[in-house]
Amino acid sequence: MIVVGIDPGIARVGYGGVLERTNRYPTPLAYGCIETKSSLSQSRRLREIYETISQVLDDYNPACVAIEQLFFSRNTTSAMQVSEARGVLLLAVEERDIPIAEYTPNQIKQAVTGSGRADKHQVQEMMRRLLRLQEIPRPDDAADGLAVALCHIHTMR
Repeated sequence: MIVVGIDPGIARVGYGGVLERTNRYPTPLAYGCIETKSSLSQSRRLREIYETISQVLDDYNPACVAIEQLFFSRNTTSAMQVSEARGVLLLAVEERDIPIAEYTPNQIKQAVTGSGRADKHQVQEMMRRLLRLQEIPRPDDAADGLAVALCHIHTMR
C-alpha cells in the first residue's frame, strides 16, 4: 500500500512521504519538496503547487494521502497563504477520490519520535533511522512529509 504524506506550505510543500508498506518495514519510494518563489504571485504559486502534487499523485497512485493540519498562533497573513496552499493540495487529492487522513503536528511527532515536542532535527534523524536511509532527508520539509506518511501507517496498525 502506498501512502503519500504532505506537509503543507506556500514557499515549500514537503510531499516527502511516499511510502510503500510491503513487509514489516515501510519503504520510501520518493520524497522532496515543491518550492515556489516569493517573487511569483500567490495564484501562480498555488498553481505550481497544484500541478506538482497532481503529478506526484498520478505517478504513485496512492491508496491514501495523509496531510498535516495547520497550526498558527501569530502570523495571520502567513496562515492564510498556507491555508490556500492546503486547499489546492486537498483539491488535487479529492479530484482523484483518494481518502484523506489529517494529523496535528504533535500527533505526527509523537508517532515518529515518541515525543510531541520533538524538534525538526529529531524528526529528520528518526526518518533516517526508521526508513533506513543513508542520509538525513533534506530539506526538513521533505522529512516532515515522510513523517506524516509514517504517522498514518503507524495509526492504521
